[in-house]
Amino acid sequence: MVLRIEDLDPLRCRAEYAARALDDLAWLGVRWIGEPTWQSRRRAHYVTAWERLRDAGLVYPSTVSRRRRELRDAAHAPHDDEEGAEPLFPVAWRAVDGAGRDAPSPAGVTWRFRVPDGETITFTDAMRGEQRFTAGTDFGDFVIWRADDVPAYELAVVVDDAAQRITEVVRGEDLLRSTARQLLLHRALGQAPPAWCHLPLVRDASGRRLAKRHGALSIRTLRERGLSRDEVLALADGERPIVPL
Repeated sequence: MVLRIEDLDPLRCRAEYAARALDDLAWLGVRWIGEPTWQSRRRAHYVTAWERLRDAGLVYPSTVSRRRRELRDAAHAPHDDEEGAEPLFPVAWRAVDGAGRDAPSPAGVTWRFRVPDGETITFTDAMRGEQRFTAGTDFGDFVIWRADDVPAYELAVVVDDAAQRITEVVRGEDLLRSTARQLLLHRALGQAPPAWCHLPLVRDASGRRLAKRHGALSIRTLRERGLSRDEVLALADGERPIVPL
């Protein structure tokens, strides 16, 4: 196992948060190989990937707002009340072929990946078996570079998975749809994708996924309230409901 610190967002990521996470993982007994990889130090690699996608005509600059309300009101946008669902970026808002090919850098505008409409992306998940998502129906053109000049999650993890020679990705089931997008990026960049395993999310006593906005407690808070490592792991294993203590 390797450890990657996904600290690209300058507004949400702070050094003290990363230090706390490293300490909490060590306390839980989690061990990894080598030094952590910090995405904030790998910008040049993401720019190189963006250049390849730009030159291939697979991405384009988009000045259209991505606010959920606007997307939800657009034609063919699905309801987003289901966990993991999302509004589609309308094809009518897609830039013309060749747009952005002369751009010297991705800065200053949002860049989207042009999905192959109608193509069904399939993969076998170790937990859920065969998965199928259709581009243009289950997801639309997605962001690979943000207007504030930050590489998007989808692009950064694909670049890093290849660079770190990742063989298997184990993560939450809320990212199943993201896997289809990432497979398109792996293909576009000429990379072999890893294997996938999407696990059920850890939820609270009412069935909601754990999130700070719902009052979920951090590992640090549980530690400070006197829980042992084994007790915290038991919570994650579902041996006890996760409720505020």
